[in-house]
Amino acid sequence: MFARRHPFLFSILVLFSVFMGSIVILSVLGLLVAGSGGASAFGEKVGVVELTGAITDSRFVVESLASFRKNPSVKAVVLRVDSPGGELGPSQEIYREVKKTVAVKKVVVSMGSVAASGGYYVSSCASGIMANPGTITGSIGVILAYTNFKSLMDKVGISPVVIKSGKFKDVGSPFRDMTAEERAYLSDTIMAMYGQFLADVSAGRKIPVEKLREFADGRVFTGIKAKELGLVDRLGNYEDAIAWAAELGGISGEPTVVYARKHRFGAIEEMLDSASQLMMNSGINLPRFAYLWLPSM
Repeated sequence: MFARRHPFLFSILVLFSVFMGSIVILSVLGLLVAGSGGASAFGEKVGVVELTGAITDSRFVVESLASFRKNPSVKAVVLRVDSPGGELGPSQEIYREVKKTVAVKKVVVSMGSVAASGGYYVSSCASGIMANPGTITGSIGVILAYTNFKSLMDKVGISPVVIKSGKFKDVGSPFRDMTAEERAYLSDTIMAMYGQFLADVSAGRKIPVEKLREFADGRVFTGIKAKELGLVDRLGNYEDAIAWAAELGGISGEPTVVYARKHRFGAIEEMLDSASQLMMNSGINLPRFAYLWLPSM
């Protein structure tokens, strides 16, 4: 009756009902996907987590690895690494999460164009590492780099005023020259961090520390050379890594591939991430210790 008297309003109601129904269905599907670490609830899968750019925040990678590790339909994980490295803390957090995941299911690292320093560090404890012949990897070491503005400030006539509780409180200040005592202190700190790097890579790759020291001096290697040194296991591309992970996970036939989803706040957060990576790669920032390959420094 209503449809006959008000055909236009009836049409709008029908369209609105279809629209709302579609939203509900998509929302339910989205919850199913999010709840399964980016995977649907059916079938055996290879989960893919992407680590791209300078390592400044570990949360996405750590959360994604944990999600795939707990998802019974994900039989193996591929960690796609295309990174020159980054900050120590986030790198060590990712390394630990990779190690925890390897204890439950296989993790294959697929190296892109660069997987150096921290990018190699997070890869070293995986079940297997696959690199391209021309991948730049290695760069095992720790660096502290920053820009000193003292000469510029002297020319401008600006003098910073610092009140501190101890002589090392402003060590690495970009506004004055570093003292010999400060340089020795920072060198000792870097070597302690380097020791952590060596120990973890040695454990992950089962290479004795003394053997590792022979080439873990900051130099980078191609994928071919890295394989010769035992830093990677196989040469191949991303698709090869997917196939290898599926094989290790006991998946027969063509594997279903699911990707970890980034829960971000849009363009603003992406801009902040890009700015942070630019600052780290340039070295024009406050001093920070890093597992980072800086070819331009």
